[in-house]
Amino acid sequence: MKKHNFNSGPSILPQEVLAKAARAVLDFNGIGLSILEIGHRSSWFVDVIEEARSLVKELMQLSDEYEVLFLHGGATTQFMQVPMNLLDDGETAAYCDNGIWGSKAAKEASLFGNVNVVASSKDKDHTYINKGFAIPANSKYLHLTTNNTVEGTQWHRFPVTDIPLVADMSSDIFSRPMNFNQFSLIYAGAQKNMGAAGVNLLVVKKTVLGKIKRPIPVIMDYKKHIDANSLMNTPPVFAVYVALLTLRWIKKEGGLKEMERRSNEKANLLYSTIDSLPIFTSHVVKEDRSNMNAVFFLTHPEQEAPFLELCKQEGMIGVKGYRTVGGIRVSMYNALPLESVQAFCDLAKQFAAKRG
Repeated sequence: MKKHNFNSGPSILPQEVLAKAARAVLDFNGIGLSILEIGHRSSWFVDVIEEARSLVKELMQLSDEYEVLFLHGGATTQFMQVPMNLLDDGETAAYCDNGIWGSKAAKEASLFGNVNVVASSKDKDHTYINKGFAIPANSKYLHLTTNNTVEGTQWHRFPVTDIPLVADMSSDIFSRPMNFNQFSLIYAGAQKNMGAAGVNLLVVKKTVLGKIKRPIPVIMDYKKHIDANSLMNTPPVFAVYVALLTLRWIKKEGGLKEMERRSNEKANLLYSTIDSLPIFTSHVVKEDRSNMNAVFFLTHPEQEAPFLELCKQEGMIGVKGYRTVGGIRVSMYNALPLESVQAFCDLAKQFAAKRG
C-alpha cells in the first residue's frame, strides 16, 4: 500500500534527496568514507556547508548584510538564543502570541529582558492572525512565528515597521518568495521544509549583533559562530548534508516561486474539499489559513475516531491533530506531492458520502 506522509515534522522529504542521502551514508561522493565518518573541518564537509549557505542566500535573495549559519538545537533553542543575543537587561522586546510556539518564545525571552505581547489571538483559540496592532517605538525587536503548525494559521502579510523583525519560519521556510531582507533575523528548524531533524538555520543581519553588554556564552554567541563559519564545534554533519540536498532540489524544481505555486494548488484543493463537505468544519479565519498545515474538525466529534481509523487503513500517515488541539491536521510541505492531497480529499468525500 502506498503511504501518504502528512506528518507535521519530521516530515516528508523528496525521494531523490532520500536516495542521495542513503548512498552518502555508505560512500560520500565516491571517497570511500560515509558522510557519517568525515571530519567536519575536512574540505569535503567545508564544501558541503559553504554550498548550503550559498544556496540559502541565493534562494532567499539576501543582501551582503546577512550571514547564514547552521546551528545545533532546532528552533526551540532559538527561543532563548535570540534574546540572549539581541535583548539586554532592562530592554523590551515585542512578541506576537499567535500560537503555542510564539507563546513559548515569549516566555523564554522574559528570562533576559522585558517582554511586551503586542498581539495575541488567544481570545479565540489562536484561530486568526492579529492585524493593525501597535508596536512601541522602544521595542528592541518584534518577534513573530510566520506559520503556526499546531493551530493552522499563517502570516500572509507582515507588519511594516522600523523595529527589527525577528521571525521563526520553521514550518514555512522556502515555501514562498518574499522580501526576506525585511527581517533582521530568521530562524528555522530543518525538519519540515528543509531537511532532516537536527540542525537549525539562522539568517541574521550583521548590524543587529554586538550590542549586548551582558556576557554571552561562547557557544551561544552568534558573532562567534559567524567568525567560525558555523564550525565552532562539530556541527550535525548529516543533517547539514540533507539540507544541502533539499536546497539543491528546491532550486532544480524552480525555486521558491514554483514551491509557492505547488503549495497554493495543494492548499486550494484541500480547503475547497473540506469546505464543500458539511461533515467537516474549520475554525480558522479563511484569510489566515495556513498553506502548510490545514487544521479542521469533524462536525460531530464522535466521527473523528472512525475517520482517523479509515485514514490509517488507507496509508494516510500523521493526520491526527496536535495533542492539545485535537481534530485533523494535514501538513502539506514542499515535498508532499499533489497526488497525496488528492488521495486524502477522495477519502474525505467517501467518508462523507457514507456518514454525512
